[in-house]
Amino acid sequence: MIPDQTFRQSRDTRPMLTNASTRARRFWRAGVSLAVPAAVLVSTPACTDLEETPVSAITPSNFYRNNDEILGGLASVYAGLRATMWGYYNLSQVTTDENIVPTRGSDWFDNGRWLEIYRQRWSPTSASALDDIQGVWNDVFGGISRANVVLGALEGVAVDNKAQVQAELRFLRAFYYYVLMDMFGGVPIVEDTKIEPRARASRAEVFSFIERELNAARTALPESWPASGYGRATRGAADALLANMYVNARVYTGTVTSAGLQPGTARWQEAVTAADRVLNSGRYTLATDYRAMFSATNSGNPEHIWVVRHRAQDGLGLSIVMRGNHYNMGFSGDAPWNGFATLAETYRAFDSLDVRRRVFLVGQQFNVRTGEPVRDRAGALLIFTPEIRDPSNAAENEGARLVKYTPDPNAVGGGHHGNDFVYFRLGEMIMIKAEALNELGRTAEAIVELNRLRARAFSPARPLPSTLTQAQVRDAVYSERLFEFAGEAKRRQDMIRFGTYTGARAFKTAGEPYRILMPIPQTQIDVNPRLTQNAGY
Repeated sequence: MIPDQTFRQSRDTRPMLTNASTRARRFWRAGVSLAVPAAVLVSTPACTDLEETPVSAITPSNFYRNNDEILGGLASVYAGLRATMWGYYNLSQVTTDENIVPTRGSDWFDNGRWLEIYRQRWSPTSASALDDIQGVWNDVFGGISRANVVLGALEGVAVDNKAQVQAELRFLRAFYYYVLMDMFGGVPIVEDTKIEPRARASRAEVFSFIERELNAARTALPESWPASGYGRATRGAADALLANMYVNARVYTGTVTSAGLQPGTARWQEAVTAADRVLNSGRYTLATDYRAMFSATNSGNPEHIWVVRHRAQDGLGLSIVMRGNHYNMGFSGDAPWNGFATLAETYRAFDSLDVRRRVFLVGQQFNVRTGEPVRDRAGALLIFTPEIRDPSNAAENEGARLVKYTPDPNAVGGGHHGNDFVYFRLGEMIMIKAEALNELGRTAEAIVELNRLRARAFSPARPLPSTLTQAQVRDAVYSERLFEFAGEAKRRQDMIRFGTYTGARAFKTAGEPYRILMPIPQTQIDVNPRLTQNAGY
């Protein structure tokens, strides 16, 4: 069994936030508290400034000599996944039509970075680049560095289930590279612990590297773990990530210039094949209760393929629950942050009879513990309105709240809830298969797959008609992915793949299609002269 992943994330490189968002900031300021000594894995820097002097006293030469130490190192690589719940999640949500973080008085201004993200106005040196975008870069390369250290150490030590541990580490490293590829395109590929500047590989080269790593790892990964290993990588997780890669292949293997995306080669059949390996494995079933997949007791849900584990403990909890709920909602542990909202037109796109619409809060609100009506800070009844009249000066009740992850009654101070975050689940494999089948011209089969999910969403069922054309099914896939996966950090990928990401809102950035990639933060280029900036920036 892997040691308990009780690791805190440190975000002390980030500027202080104000008022409500200060509470969000505190979630990331717990420092590092270690369950096993192997967690201090800083033998290579967290970013690609590989000329920086390492500060760790723990190295492969004086550690990683037995099972416990190796598994401790593996646990630290898993623990780094929690950091993706901040920068990567926020950028995947707030840059799309799912979320907006309006300024509410002095709350959630933070040098304008939240509206900058929403309006897609970032630059290599702007507030969001120096915080959220750079945070993704540093967090993810930190995970890669940790994986490389332990993989290197494994070469010279005899441990139990060595091939399986290596496969887990290669899967985790591949996932971290997937996040980088998704956000930045081409990045340096680092497979060792040498301290030297690295040049960027192309995005297509990073795609091929991830694909090779996943295919090499998947056969050594178990099909399942006992309950004590829930959240560890499985063969199904590797196949789910491959299916996601293949459905996005035209984007991920293409080239982004200042004029936008020059698509790569489609991999629709490979997407079907990878999704079918999961669907036909017999390991997963559709959850009968849609909301239960995201509750505080969602561990072990039959639809989950791969999750990031959380606990209602300081430094270990999920803070996504805190970001949209109002300060006075009556949560255990700490007051919510009243930040994230969604757009009125997005909320209204959901059918009123669709169970998936219940992930939003609108209308009068009630205390989650007592059931009493909630009042705002001025004493008036709290009534969430879908409209946000002025995102730069919003009232505290404006905006529908996307709260897919429900409050944990056992949450502790700082906003640490015990919900596991779901990266891949069976519903997405069905949706990927439907999209790929339709693109392959097998539209009737695609409709059948889409209706499998709609059958859960509506009672009585409201299936799509079997007479839809390929173009109509393509539109239906795009809509159904919004309805099914809102709040799951999928929308940015979807909007880019369907060509709606830039220019999708009233202020329009259609003349800047290169923004489907984030800029490399200028601070990273300054410390690594072999890096080059993405086109358009």
